[in-house]
Amino acid sequence: MRDTWDVLVVGAGPAGASAALGTLAARPRARVLLLDRADFPRDKSCGDGIAPHVLDALAPVGAADVVAGWAPVHRLSLRRGGAVVDRDMRRPAYVVPREVFDARLVERAVAAGATLLRHKVREVAVRSDRVEVDGYAAAVVVGADGAHSVVRPRPKGRRALAIRGYTPTRPEWAGRQLIVYGERRQPSYAWAFDRGDGLTNVGYGEIVDDARPVSRDVLLGELADLLPGSVSHGRAWRAHHLPLSGWRWAQPDGRVLLAGDAAGLVNPMSGEGIFYAVATGLSAGRAAVSGPPGHAGRRHREAVRTVLDGHLRHTTVASRLASVGAVVDAGIRAAAADPGIFDDLVEIGLGRGRITPALAGGLVRGLAGGLRPFRSGE
Repeated sequence: MRDTWDVLVVGAGPAGASAALGTLAARPRARVLLLDRADFPRDKSCGDGIAPHVLDALAPVGAADVVAGWAPVHRLSLRRGGAVVDRDMRRPAYVVPREVFDARLVERAVAAGATLLRHKVREVAVRSDRVEVDGYAAAVVVGADGAHSVVRPRPKGRRALAIRGYTPTRPEWAGRQLIVYGERRQPSYAWAFDRGDGLTNVGYGEIVDDARPVSRDVLLGELADLLPGSVSHGRAWRAHHLPLSGWRWAQPDGRVLLAGDAAGLVNPMSGEGIFYAVATGLSAGRAAVSGPPGHAGRRHREAVRTVLDGHLRHTTVASRLASVGAVVDAGIRAAAADPGIFDDLVEIGLGRGRITPALAGGLVRGLAGGLRPFRSGE
């Protein structure tokens, strides 16, 4: 063994850096090793949206300032055909390139006491009293190495594929996050998220499976159709898989903990994963040092389920409903008619929300034809 650590984290993205921060907040003298195959800063395919819930989670570990210098985004627009809603969100979000956000979070983890090394992990072996990772040993290992995790085999369940690029901000995109739903496998949508610095993060994603692969040309073609002008001047295109969360989250007992995409936690309604990554990373870090290492998996599972279990069930139902275009139309029209329903939709897509009675009622009324399609901006 090269060395022995209290906690070894595989992957230094938002989930991994948060795991290090969670560990060191719970036990400041803990020996924490962060391993990542890339140097930071590095680009990462993502919509770059940072929900306020992310900052809520990071505040107790002193890292809520990772969005400093980036303009808050107050407006959210949802559109499918003639159904449109355009409203201010109850709390603003941020659009921060992952090249910036991830590097800042890693800096906070290192400043707190973590050691960061560039290393591509190839093998993880669980022993009775430790976990071995390519010659390193640790009491607990956190797998935070993304959708193609080495720590965890490919998770079962639904997957999405998305592509992202950057293009000059068009006037109609300025100061907002725009989502336009498509007509292919649902949920599918294009997005344009204004960074506030003259560039907009644009992209498109949809549900995929092994029997129905999707090419880069198809993804870019859908994006161009749904958001005219988004592709022709775009650059830095990157595609990535999203392991969508399901009805109930599984975390094994023992010394190996999972967080973020490696845990199969991506919102099936919106594709949002940074909040899940930060929340579960912090939980994994705390669980790793808050009791006997052999029971860390159980502690982590119980903590995450307390926070997310009901939300995951509701997002699973909502994503299945959203596979029907008429339901998407009804939801958008209900949100246009009622700001409370709009807020409920935002919470389901970005945070810990659920299908509220008001939202359910709005969907029923919309499907029954009780609402006319109109544009809301008031």
